[in-house]
Amino acid sequence: MKRTTEKNLMVFSGRAHPVLAVEVADLLGTQLVPTSAYDFANSEIYVRYEESVRGCDAFVIQSHTAPINQWLMEHLIMVDALKRASAKRITVVMPFWGYSRQDKKHRGREPISARLVADLFKTAGADRVISVDLHADQLQGYFDGPVDHLMALPLLADYIKEKYGNQPLAVVSPDAGRIKVAERWSARLGGAPLAFIHKSRRIDRPNETVANRVVGDVKGRICVLTDDIIDTGGTIVKAADALMAEGASGVIIAATHAILSEPAVDRLKNSPAVEVVITNTLPVPSEKQFDTLTTLSIAPMLARAIREVFEDGSVTSMFDGHA
Repeated sequence: MKRTTEKNLMVFSGRAHPVLAVEVADLLGTQLVPTSAYDFANSEIYVRYEESVRGCDAFVIQSHTAPINQWLMEHLIMVDALKRASAKRITVVMPFWGYSRQDKKHRGREPISARLVADLFKTAGADRVISVDLHADQLQGYFDGPVDHLMALPLLADYIKEKYGNQPLAVVSPDAGRIKVAERWSARLGGAPLAFIHKSRRIDRPNETVANRVVGDVKGRICVLTDDIIDTGGTIVKAADALMAEGASGVIIAATHAILSEPAVDRLKNSPAVEVVITNTLPVPSEKQFDTLTTLSIAPMLARAIREVFEDGSVTSMFDGHA
């Protein structure tokens, strides 16, 4: 008895950011698999798929937004349900990798929680991971399997180039560690000069910096201040203030993941930034929207990456050879 099996792409979504998942499915020309998901009285999570997933190529989309532990656990349970229902291959699509900032030990007796999350997904049954703008490139090595690292840089940079490209620009990294990313921004923006913010971070106080000094010439230029994450907004707003103090003609903040924990919205609204450009890797509720905030959709990039993986194509080709 012989049979040539056909590949069957199926897209699944958790409850954290369904709008993004629906957009991705639409771009792929399919629909999300009907799923029952709810919480028991004691807050345990239950998930069941309403149709057969046997032999499918499964892509499970979930953004690790607040409350992060709930949505991370739901993501793991979804993967486990697929494994036990005989899905052929399971790809975890997490636009934002939860706990990604805990990627190394700063002091003794600390965890490396980003590695723990990778191990949890492997144990649950994941074969592959797709994520956007990892906090550190080495996270690709934490998961024992293929990791497709997508970059929002082309999306963000092309928007800024189209809107502000006729003015003198400078690309500013919020710290020395992201200079290589800033160099790619510079190339995308036609060779705009580089600068960076020299800062000191308190290791005993999360999300807090204690000094800012601009290294590089930003006078008379619109500064594109880039980062991967905006959480409480303290670091990025201090950097914007420092740039204006050095004579910058304006500041544009560009970031991939808008966590926007309190008091980020107030800080950004009152900052000197003329525009804050983000992507929708994480949901931004209506109460956190403000006039200078622009949100670009990451869905076309996710959809193309899913298609490349499904068709055994090249994800790296989407980013001019950068992985």
